[in-house]
Amino acid sequence: MKMLIKAAMLAAISTVAVTATVPAATAQSKKGVAVASLPRAIALTNAYKTALSQIQVTYKAQIDARDSRQKVLQAELQALAVAYEAEAKKPNATEASVRPSAEAFQKKQAAAQQEINQLSQQIDLAVAYVEDQITVKLDDAVKAAMEKKNVDLLLKPDSIIARNGTSDITQAVVDELNVSVPSAQIVPPADYQPGSLVQAQQRALIQAAQAQQSGAQPQSR
Repeated sequence: MKMLIKAAMLAAISTVAVTATVPAATAQSKKGVAVASLPRAIALTNAYKTALSQIQVTYKAQIDARDSRQKVLQAELQALAVAYEAEAKKPNATEASVRPSAEAFQKKQAAAQQEINQLSQQIDLAVAYVEDQITVKLDDAVKAAMEKKNVDLLLKPDSIIARNGTSDITQAVVDELNVSVPSAQIVPPADYQPGSLVQAQQRALIQAAQAQQSGAQPQSR
């Protein structure tokens, strides 16, 4: 089963991604520029790969039920597609004559996707929970990797038009995450929502910063 990082988690990752500070005298900086794919780093961690293997065992019944139903739905969609093509190839075919076949296919396709999404819900939630547990450690891992690799500006690979000698420190981030997150739980709490761990972390950081700022302000006399 191929697991993909969900869009919701990608959004969560972007909130944690480190923002490097460029020195005022950039030309005098002895540190370098590098790239790193943070979603790829998460997917390459030992915790993530192990968790996916565990999910395939723990949620085997749900996975089998989804895959079995998906095969049935694909066969039904294929039959509707063949029916549409047959109508479209008729010598006297018109837009009106093929519309019922097209609408039948589209309606079935939407219903099939909705059904598969429902059957995948528990599996997807488990994957999101694993990703969330790793993501909360991502910021520190990126900073540590940058420090060890002597990097002061980190970019996403898709932000680069061309590069010559720019290093990729994705694996360095993976190494840091393997230390900070050696394993991850695959059964989320009953009230868990994707990205909630990252959101809680962000709220805590904001509150800590606000408290620090309040403490630094001089007391009014």
